[in-house]
Amino acid sequence: MQTKDYLQYIVEKIHSTVFATTDSEGRPVTCAIDIMDYDENGLYFLTAKGKNFYNRLKSNENIAFTAMKGEDTLSCVAVSVQGKAKETGPDSLPDLFRKNPYMEKIYPDVRSRSALTVFRIYEGTGEWFDLSKQPIERASFSFGGAQTEKTGYFVTDKCIGCKLCYSKCPQKCIDISAKPAIIRQEHCLHCGNCYEICPTRAIERR
Repeated sequence: MQTKDYLQYIVEKIHSTVFATTDSEGRPVTCAIDIMDYDENGLYFLTAKGKNFYNRLKSNENIAFTAMKGEDTLSCVAVSVQGKAKETGPDSLPDLFRKNPYMEKIYPDVRSRSALTVFRIYEGTGEWFDLSKQPIERASFSFGGAQTEKTGYFVTDKCIGCKLCYSKCPQKCIDISAKPAIIRQEHCLHCGNCYEICPTRAIERR
């Protein structure tokens, strides 16, 4: 999948997210926010200027959210994004209401929409985590110039080929035919079992 596919999935397949900002004392605050649109410039959502959420966004542009789809844990797809959001104003409100017609039941007329404004998440990194597949599927993506960092566990040249890491890996995502062994990052749970059992400390966490 390309970045646009992940953004499209967030908007069209999940839509409602648990969104995190920080208050004036730096404490995290969460709320439910619908991500209403996407394009090559990022993700879009709206809020009212009278809300505390608006004030938190204006005082600190750093945000994070998680969106989940599935009936239970083993059918779950989760997409998490952390990045920066800025106000773009009300000009795109008509387009967002057209694409999200349920909003007309919340704000039924032009007068009631006068307090609304649009924000764009213009830069971010994200992680895709699909537990509905075996082995699990994990992927990273970025947009707006943000750079993804390599995270997880990696095997170094200290590997002696003992294969203990594979024996404890719940997803069996370690290729032990190579030396050093190779952890298939796209299937890794980041549980750390391999790191804990390695007798030569050949596995590093990044």
